Amino acid sequence: MASAHMIDDLYQGAIPALLPFLVLERNYSYAAVAGLTLAANLLSSVAQPVFGWWGDRKPRRWMIPVGMLVAALGVSFVAFSVEYWTTWLLIAIAGIGISAFHPEAARAARLAAGNSNRAMSIFALGGNTGFALGSLVTTPILLIAGLQGTIYLVIPAAAMALLLATKLSMVLDGPKGAVRKPRPVPGPDNWPAFLRLTSVVVARSIIFFGAVSFIALYFIHDFGTNEALGGMALSLFLFAGAGGTLVGGWLADRWGRLRSIRFGFAIAVPALLGLFLAPDWTIAIVFTALFGVAIFIPFAVFVVLGQDYLPNRIGIASGVTVGLAVTVGGLFTPLLGWIADQTGLRVAFAILLGLTVVCLGLAFLLTEPGAKPRHPRPAGDATAEAADEGVI
Repeated sequence: MASAHMIDDLYQGAIPALLPFLVLERNYSYAAVAGLTLAANLLSSVAQPVFGWWGDRKPRRWMIPVGMLVAALGVSFVAFSVEYWTTWLLIAIAGIGISAFHPEAARAARLAAGNSNRAMSIFALGGNTGFALGSLVTTPILLIAGLQGTIYLVIPAAAMALLLATKLSMVLDGPKGAVRKPRPVPGPDNWPAFLRLTSVVVARSIIFFGAVSFIALYFIHDFGTNEALGGMALSLFLFAGAGGTLVGGWLADRWGRLRSIRFGFAIAVPALLGLFLAPDWTIAIVFTALFGVAIFIPFAVFVVLGQDYLPNRIGIASGVTVGLAVTVGGLFTPLLGWIADQTGLRVAFAILLGLTVVCLGLAFLLTEPGAKPRHPRPAGDATAEAADEGVI
């Protein structure tokens, strides 16, 4: 499932790599390019809870390979689009395919992982890796073959979809005819706790998107470095984040989920403060790496905790924590950019520092599922049916 997550999110990372070639070969304006980005990201993330709700009514594991293939075909068929509206539609279809994949994939990954936070962190790392590979794979292909080369991008999804179609059910459920172990009926959903978790995810997402948008510029403008060093700082932040994802899963299994979340934000506060106060880039680069590790420590743990808060609605929980809440956080980035234009990047980083402190405070409002009486479930849950279908 981690490998499938990597292949699926490769197409999410391929879309930004397509944009410069669309500008050069088809003379798209910057506004047109922004429209394609909106089609890919906003529609994808908003649709994820919808697909999650649909899967909660009756798990639909077929959406894992089909969603991945739809994403691949949407990106690949850009080679044949002529008008802008067809390109926009294809990118939107790719985004919808990506959104169809995630809730069911997170459900299957949780079934494979059991209660292991470390295993779920590997699943999350697969997505992070795929997004990074999207640009690394797409750009050389397009440099060699032009936009016509997008058709080759369907190959990884086709191979992985075939593997999933032939092996996934046997791996998760055992051979056909085998006696399945009975699964416990889930308890009631805890909506207040899930909403508190969502607020933490949104705030953390604002911090993440702000850091991704401004770290390179901060090194270039405030420390006087060149573009290469600014790009290296951003890459270091993301690679350190990949390590932080694994560290978060390990800590959650060893210390407990809530302690690992609080620890991540507790380290992120002084790390970001160190980046803010660093006298030169050599010290700032150390704090950049530390901040990357710290802010990613809670990432995979959020998904597992959200699923446990809504055990009857794992698809919705996954769609919100992986998709919708993350995108809502990203929508605040233009506001941070406007503030930076008016006052400077240091003010924007001061705001991110304040939000990190807020995240740390909100993390102490989270509770372990079952630690307190839960809210009654909304009408319409089919608990027994969900248990029969393998919902945890």
